[in-house]
Amino acid sequence: MSTFVLVHGAWHGRWAWEKVVPLLEEAGHKVEAPDLRGHGDDKTPVPEVSLQSYADRVSEVLDGQSEPVILVGHSMGGIVISEVAERHPEKVRLLVYLAAFLLPNGKTLLETAQTDDETLVLQNVEVDEDKGIVTIREDAAREVFYGDCSEEDVERAKERLQPQALAPFATPVGVGEENFGRVKRTYIECLQDRAIGPATQKRMYTELPCEKVISMETSHSPFLSVPEKLVSHLVSLAAVADQ
Repeated sequence: MSTFVLVHGAWHGRWAWEKVVPLLEEAGHKVEAPDLRGHGDDKTPVPEVSLQSYADRVSEVLDGQSEPVILVGHSMGGIVISEVAERHPEKVRLLVYLAAFLLPNGKTLLETAQTDDETLVLQNVEVDEDKGIVTIREDAAREVFYGDCSEEDVERAKERLQPQALAPFATPVGVGEENFGRVKRTYIECLQDRAIGPATQKRMYTELPCEKVISMETSHSPFLSVPEKLVSHLVSLAAVADQ
C-alpha cells in the first residue's frame, strides 16, 4: 500500500479532501492532507505566507513518512508539489497534478493564468494589494470551482473559502532536471474546468510531458463531485507505482 499526501489549492484547505481521505484509507492506503500556511486551521499571518512556506509545510509532512509518497497537488497545489519534488526527489514516488499548475522553471502561476482564455477566475476576484490578498466573489464560486457539485457541497465549500495570499501567485517556480525532472509525474485533466481552462491544462502537460494523462469530465473539483471516481484513478496509479 502507498502513502498519499494531498495538497489543496488556493482559497481552500485540507477540508477539500474530506470525501477522498476516507475512501483512500478504506482502500488500505495511508493519507496525509495538511493545511498549507494561512489556510484552513493554520493561522499563519498573510505577510508570512509564501510559496516557500507552503513547500516547507509539505516537506515537514514528508519528513514524518517512512517511505516515499505519492504527492497529489490540486490547482495552485501543483506549484507546491513541484517545489517539494525539487527539494526532496528521493521522498516522492510520483507527482500527480489534479487540474493543477504544472510550470517550468522561472514561470509564475499568475503569468500562466493571465494567458488562459477559458478561466473565469480573473474576472471574479477582488484584489486587496494593501493586505496582500485576493478573494473570489461568493456569487461566482459555483461557476468557477464547483459546476458539477451538489448544492449542499457548494454551500458548504463556499462557507469555508478563505482569502488567498497574493505572494505565492507571483513567485517563480524553481525546478530543474536533476531533481524535479527525475520524479515521475501524472496529470489528471478536468475537461469542464472553468478555473484552469482545459486548453491551458493541455498546454502545461504538453510542455512538461507526463508519463500518463487521465481525463475526467468534471469541473475543477472532482474531489467533491465524483470522489469515488477520482479515488479509483489514484488507487490505480498507486498500483502501477508499486510495481
